[in-house]
Amino acid sequence: MNRNRIRVAACCLTATVVLSSSSFVSNAAPTAGAGNFVSTALATETTNDNSTETSASANAGVSQTFSQYLTQKPTATTVESAIQVVQNETPVVKSEYDDIAIAQVDNYVNVRSTASEDGEVVGKLYNNSAATVLATEGDWYQIHSGNVEGYIKAEFLVVGDAELSKSVGTRVAKVNTQTLNVRKEATTEAGILGQVPNGEELTVVEEIDGWTKVSIEEGDGWVSNEFVETSTHYTTAESKEEEEARLKKEEEERQAAAEAARRASEKSGSSSGNSSSGSSRTYNPPSGGSGQAVADYACQFIGNPYVYGGTSLTNGADCSGFVMSVYAAFGIGLPHSSSGMRSVGYEVSQDAMQPGDIVCYSGHVGIYVGNGTIVNASTEATGIKYTNAYYRNIITVRRIF
Repeated sequence: MNRNRIRVAACCLTATVVLSSSSFVSNAAPTAGAGNFVSTALATETTNDNSTETSASANAGVSQTFSQYLTQKPTATTVESAIQVVQNETPVVKSEYDDIAIAQVDNYVNVRSTASEDGEVVGKLYNNSAATVLATEGDWYQIHSGNVEGYIKAEFLVVGDAELSKSVGTRVAKVNTQTLNVRKEATTEAGILGQVPNGEELTVVEEIDGWTKVSIEEGDGWVSNEFVETSTHYTTAESKEEEEARLKKEEEERQAAAEAARRASEKSGSSSGNSSSGSSRTYNPPSGGSGQAVADYACQFIGNPYVYGGTSLTNGADCSGFVMSVYAAFGIGLPHSSSGMRSVGYEVSQDAMQPGDIVCYSGHVGIYVGNGTIVNASTEATGIKYTNAYYRNIITVRRIF
């Protein structure tokens, strides 16, 4: 039997008995559904002479002392004694991480349809990805992860490790208001550090009553919980169908990028430099269709202003507006959202970054230009500039060309 399931049963029974004393409010939540469980067990003992087998299954996880009372015909004395025993024992509290399994493998482990190496492969769980343990069958775990349910050998998973789960999970706050003010302190009276548009997902740094500290380009600031929805994100398993669809999508995007590059190259052959509005600066049109061409084109706009919500490379753009407009010059349509750009193209590792790759951070995005550097529309104070690519935690790197 799964050890974690045993702990749940013990907790429920303990909490139910405590309810019979004066601790109703503090114990109401953890005992949902437990009251009927215990009352059913006692009723069985009273009315059914052949109830031994039923009681044994109902008592899974209960201390031996207390289970003895559940397998005897109850009297006022025995029930009172049972209550006293349970009240003197330390309740076992189930952690939210008890049934979370984290894959610890070189690359990925196969999820199979049965608890056997002969079982059909129904998906893959990649290293540091998470699953929920449903049951144990021999030296296999039955798991659920994403859209995949199946079996993985226990040796490839670490279960119930809170610290590991926290380290591979990402706590995020999703903006649910049109424009979110990120403040310097956890109060509406504090100055505004920066602004974030609706739908953005920000990395959570800290949580206190009513407020959440998040990471944005201007630094770490506070947002009211009224305007965000917080959750923990884990990387989950990929089904065979999802893997096939992903590979097909990536190939289609490579072909589309190649065609866009061809068109951009033809266009650059017949175009000349253009002038920015209200400025004497001139800019070369996009030339070629590679990541390096994207990086070269983007770097021309260093020094131009940052404008929240803007998309103009010359008169002002915000971080995602800048990346969107650079790629638009090469015939590639991207969303005007830094979190939306986390799923465009296909992912590459940080140590494989090439010029033109899109580097995504919490509430920010830039274009990699090589030598550990990005070009990005940073803040109103700095405008479009070069920044060390590793100045903050990188969430993902996406490649278009």
